[in-house]
Amino acid sequence: MTSDERAVRCLVSGRVQGVWYRATAEKQALRLGLRGSARNLPDGQVEVIAAGAPGPVAEYCGWLWEGPAGAKVSGVVVSEWTGEVPAGFAVS
Repeated sequence: MTSDERAVRCLVSGRVQGVWYRATAEKQALRLGLRGSARNLPDGQVEVIAAGAPGPVAEYCGWLWEGPAGAKVSGVVVSEWTGEVPAGFAVS
């Protein structure tokens, strides 16, 4: 990661599994030029890691509150991320 990039970990809660949330999150991230990952967690949340320019990362974090049409997001907890971020966007 370069010094002009920001990386975040977002924990998204609500009705976010089984509604195409991860696939839509991937499309939105790639549209904004971000890289990262999205995965379902056993507790029903979706974990999203996103990295890129600060403006697009902030826009993406705002979009996570919306998600796809079938989602009902009740919370998004954003924290800075210092771990590895994959190239492209991985959905698992």
